[in-house]
Amino acid sequence: MKFTFLSVLAASGIFFACATKTNATATTDDTPKPIQLFNGKDINDWTPKIRLHEPGDNYANTFRVEDGLLKVRYDGYDEFKQQYGHLAFNTPYSYYLLRLEYRFVGEQVNGGEGWAWRNSGAMLHGQDPKTMLKDQDFPISIEGQLLGGNGTDERTTSNLCTPGTNVVINEKLFTPHCTSSTSKTYHGDQWVTADFLVLGDSIIQHILDGQVVLAYNKPQVGGGNVESYDPKQKQDGKMLESGFIHLQSESHPIDFRKVELYDLSPYKNDKVKLDKVIKQLL
Repeated sequence: MKFTFLSVLAASGIFFACATKTNATATTDDTPKPIQLFNGKDINDWTPKIRLHEPGDNYANTFRVEDGLLKVRYDGYDEFKQQYGHLAFNTPYSYYLLRLEYRFVGEQVNGGEGWAWRNSGAMLHGQDPKTMLKDQDFPISIEGQLLGGNGTDERTTSNLCTPGTNVVINEKLFTPHCTSSTSKTYHGDQWVTADFLVLGDSIIQHILDGQVVLAYNKPQVGGGNVESYDPKQKQDGKMLESGFIHLQSESHPIDFRKVELYDLSPYKNDKVKLDKVIKQLL
């Protein structure tokens, strides 16, 4: 079952007052301009962190910009060897709408796990990459998991995975590592637009084609599914109100042609305006 943005927001208990028809047609000044995290030219504003390598080491040119696209590639690898990679934007955010346009391409690198075929992700409220240890596999974060279909079987995308974290779903602490969204399957090399609405530690929504396909709240540090981390960075029970955005490398090539963010923090203390702006963006 799919839900609209408004129905899920109402069910979460943070539904904001409905705008009138006059308010619904807001002026341009009321709508934030997108921040282009990927500028189409370089990744100078990003920090790579690849397992078995130090922060800042873009091993084998895994993350690169070609033809105006941010690409994840493995032509410099003989074998993957569980060298999970993440590319973190250097500015942390708290209240925002993140919009990605991505597509899976090509073949998985030798040594990639079966579950990682056409698998990537956007890490939300992520750990500072500079605090990750050399052998750490994933940043402590909330993952918006991106999956591609095989042309036949159903396989949802914009799922949730939780490396070193937990969330609350339906007012209960959710501790399994991953859960599926209600999205349709996106087969082949088609471009997919995925939105992630992140409002501090109050609510996170995964949105595709204008539909909320997954929603949860109270993201917090806890649980397992992350290895070789600095214990000082994993304070279980700590609420995640902000963090870094990472794009993932898990052994299958992927392209990003848009990584943009709408900063909603100026509306944090004005629920009516925040609701209005979100409806305009979605």
